[in-house]
Amino acid sequence: MNKFYLIGIGYKPLDKKAREIILNSSVIILASNRLFEVFKGYEEYDVVKDKIKVIDNVAETMDFIKSKIQNPHSKNLAKQKSKIKTIILLASGDPMFFGIGRKVVMEFGKDMVEMLPDLSSIQLAFSKIKEPWDDAFLMSLHGDPDPEKRRRLPYEINDIPSLLKQHNKIAILTDKENNPSAIAKSISESFEIASPSAHNDSIRMYVCERLGYPDERVIKGTPAEIAEMLFVDPNVVIIQRLEVRSQKSEVRISNFGLTEDEIIHSRGLITKDEIRAVTIHKLRLPQKGIFWDIGAGSGSISIEAARMYPDLKIFAIEKDEEQVNHIKENMIRFCVSNIQIIKGEAPDVLDTLPFPDRVFIGGSGGRLTEIINLIANTKVEIVVVNAAMIETLPESIQCLENNGFDVHVSEIFVSRSKTIANKRRMSALNPVFVITGRV
Repeated sequence: MNKFYLIGIGYKPLDKKAREIILNSSVIILASNRLFEVFKGYEEYDVVKDKIKVIDNVAETMDFIKSKIQNPHSKNLAKQKSKIKTIILLASGDPMFFGIGRKVVMEFGKDMVEMLPDLSSIQLAFSKIKEPWDDAFLMSLHGDPDPEKRRRLPYEINDIPSLLKQHNKIAILTDKENNPSAIAKSISESFEIASPSAHNDSIRMYVCERLGYPDERVIKGTPAEIAEMLFVDPNVVIIQRLEVRSQKSEVRISNFGLTEDEIIHSRGLITKDEIRAVTIHKLRLPQKGIFWDIGAGSGSISIEAARMYPDLKIFAIEKDEEQVNHIKENMIRFCVSNIQIIKGEAPDVLDTLPFPDRVFIGGSGGRLTEIINLIANTKVEIVVVNAAMIETLPESIQCLENNGFDVHVSEIFVSRSKTIANKRRMSALNPVFVITGRV
C-alpha cells in the first residue's frame, strides 16, 4: 500500500525528511491560495513549482487525491499503473490541530497517510507573548467562509464569557466572522452586565496577527480596547484572566451552591437552596446530553446545572414573561450560554425539542399528566417532579408508574435559624415532595 504525505508549513524551515519528500514528489497539492503564497517563501518552491496544484476547496482536494492515489485492492492493474505514486498535501502548521488532518484520516484511514507537522499557530502565539500554554483551554472559531456550509462548532463566541469563568487562559483560532473585535465585544459586554464594578484590567487579550509573515505583530489590550480595533487575517487570540481583587475583596462564586439572594427572582418564587440541592442530586445530570427544565421560573435549577455542566444542553421552558426575563438576566449575570429559553406552555412547546436525557418539572400549569405522558415517549432516563401541593403527589406517582417509571418519593422538611432578641430559633419552610421516576 502506497502512502501520501501531509506536511505542515508556515512557521519554520522544512526539516531534512520533509525536504527530501517534497523534492522527490510527483505532485504537491495546496488546499488554499493563501497557503500557496506562504509556500512561495520557501527555498524549495523554485525547484518544485511545476509540480504544484492549488485547489481552493477541501472537498475537491479530497476527490483529487482519491483519483490519483493507488488502490492496492483494485483489479484494474493497467489503470493503477497510471496513478501517481508520491502525492503531498501541504497544510498550515500542525494539520491535526483543528486542521485538515482530521478530514484526511477520516477519508483515507491512518495507514494511508504519513504526517510531518510544523508548529501550530497557537504554540507560536504563546511563545510570542512568553506565556506557558500547558494550562490553556484551546478552541477554534474557524469555520467555512460560506455561511450555508459552516459547520456547527463545539463552542461559539457567546460561550467565551462562561468559559472564562472556568479557565484562566483561552486560545482561539479565529476567522473573518469570529474575529478579535467581535470576541472582545462579547467579553466586554458580558462582564460589564454581570459585574458593573469589575475592573476592566482583570482580562487581558493578545491578538497575534499574521504569524510567520514578515509583517507579523502582537497587539495587547483590554477587551474594551481590542473591541475598537481592526485586524488583518490570519490571527490568533489569547485571553488571560488575571486574579484582581477589589478593595472589597470580591469572593468568587463556586460552580455549585448559589443562594436565593444571588439569583434574580420574583419575591418568594424560587426553588429554595436546600430543595434545589436535593433536586439536582436526584436528577443525576450527565456531563453531556439534553436537559428539560419545565416550569423553569427564575431559572435557578437551569443556572446551577449550566454552571456545573457547560457541555449539557439545557432547555428552560417558561410561559411567564417576567420569569423569562429573570432567566435572561441570570444567564448574563452568571455567564452561562448553554441554556435555551423556550417561552410557552408545556406540553405544547415540547414537540419541537430534541429528546431529553433528564427532565425536571417545577411547574406544570395543571397539565402534569399530559406532560408526563409526552415525556414517557422520549428517551428520558430520569424525571424529577417537585410538588408543594399534596394533590400533586398522587397524580405524579400514578402517572409516572402508569408510564413504566420506577418511582421514589422524598419529603423534604427544611428549618432555618432566625435570630430574635440575640437568640436563635428554628423557622420551618413549607415541606416539598421530591418525586423521582427512573426508567
